[in-house]
Amino acid sequence: MAREVNLGFAYQGDVSDGALDPAEAAWEAIRASLRKSIGARTFDGWLKPLTLAAFDAEEGHVRLLAPSEFMASWVRTHFADQLGHAWRAMLPQISTVTIETAAEAAPRAMFAAPAEAAPAEAADEAPAVAAAVPASAPAAPSAGAGSTPLEPRYTFDSFVVGKANEVAYNAARTLAEGGPLAFNPLFLHGGTGLGKTHLMHAIGHEYVARHPGARVVYMSAEKFMFEFVAAMRQKDTFSFKQWLRAADVLMIDDVQFISGKESTQEEFFHTMNELISGGRRLVISADRSPQDLDGIESRILSRLSWGLVADVNPADFELRLNIILKKLETMPQVMVPSDVVMFLAKRISASVRELEGALTRVVAYANLSGKPIDLEFTQATLADLLRANQRRVTIDEIQRRVSDHYRIRQSEMGSARRAREVARPRQIAMYLAKQLTPRSLPEIGRRFGGRDHTTVIHAVRQIEKLRVTDAELDADVRLLMRQLEG
Repeated sequence: MAREVNLGFAYQGDVSDGALDPAEAAWEAIRASLRKSIGARTFDGWLKPLTLAAFDAEEGHVRLLAPSEFMASWVRTHFADQLGHAWRAMLPQISTVTIETAAEAAPRAMFAAPAEAAPAEAADEAPAVAAAVPASAPAAPSAGAGSTPLEPRYTFDSFVVGKANEVAYNAARTLAEGGPLAFNPLFLHGGTGLGKTHLMHAIGHEYVARHPGARVVYMSAEKFMFEFVAAMRQKDTFSFKQWLRAADVLMIDDVQFISGKESTQEEFFHTMNELISGGRRLVISADRSPQDLDGIESRILSRLSWGLVADVNPADFELRLNIILKKLETMPQVMVPSDVVMFLAKRISASVRELEGALTRVVAYANLSGKPIDLEFTQATLADLLRANQRRVTIDEIQRRVSDHYRIRQSEMGSARRAREVARPRQIAMYLAKQLTPRSLPEIGRRFGGRDHTTVIHAVRQIEKLRVTDAELDADVRLLMRQLEG
């Protein structure tokens, strides 16, 4: 009689004393090979969560478990042949690999004739990996079946609040508490490294803590687009839609990356409607406000603006100082003088992520070199970073500052409009981009709606001439320069 062994990784087959279980060894080798062949990102997202549940040596059956039906279905569709070939390469007696959900914990009889013995007319019906249909819905773990992993470091307790982010923080906490909502969706916007992603993960952690078993899905807009396109190619968009729309909290990061992607935006729009009408929570982030997002359909922008739009601004000196002190609380064994703390808070101003990275770098270098942390050591360790922070003005920042100053939409910087109230600020922004950034004229032109470099030259010359004759314009340019240079 065929014997199937359930593995809490305790295979009881014929294993010589001291030898590694052949099923475990094969599975580890297969995982390592697949990670190398398909790439770490794809492997970690889809195959790493699989576990080896059972191995029947006599019948040649292998059972793999996925944490959700959606993941099981996706793996069957995309990696059935690869998994089957990989197992047979390691253990030639393997005839069937079954992918099931975690709910299928009890041993099941599995049967499939080896591929060589299958009749020719049934070849298409006997894939190398048999799709196991779950008998019931997966049992929900604490984070909810179908949830996506969240970064454990990113919680509300580890988030430092200041004037630059307090509105976004309070809105995030309100949404995460799970009570009646006065707004939905929550739209977070701000530059890179300011804490948007941190807040989104914190929302997920808090919501799950208050609602055990809730389904929380976090994904980048890029992954949303990739998975939707993959589902379309496999003609299985239903599973993808069902998985997303069953979430209690759906969080999409960096939504600006679906700009110009019509089919993806269509699905995104219907997913938003489904979640909002069903009373589920939706959190979206981007690098700019909804009104300044180019290439996004107006109906999507309307719904993004429908809820609460909260900006996450660059951290001021006080907030940067508090962030460093909070970080040092996690390093009680590290002695960092107050003058070094003040120096870091003053000089590393580009982003919170860069500030924390600078502190980590100083501490690591001190540990590796055995030298004490002082101001001279810090300056030497961060020499390249400090040079970059001295004058790192971006074109995006210039466009934002100029747009705010003249009270126009930032998207007008790349528009075709030639009205004076738009054209003059655009020329000033081009002039400042030439003066304050190392970007070439063609690069600057591309950032202003794909304009030719000759247009940039004309703008620079025009503003140079007007600064001599127009005192008000000259004062505006001087003010903007001071603001941008800090």
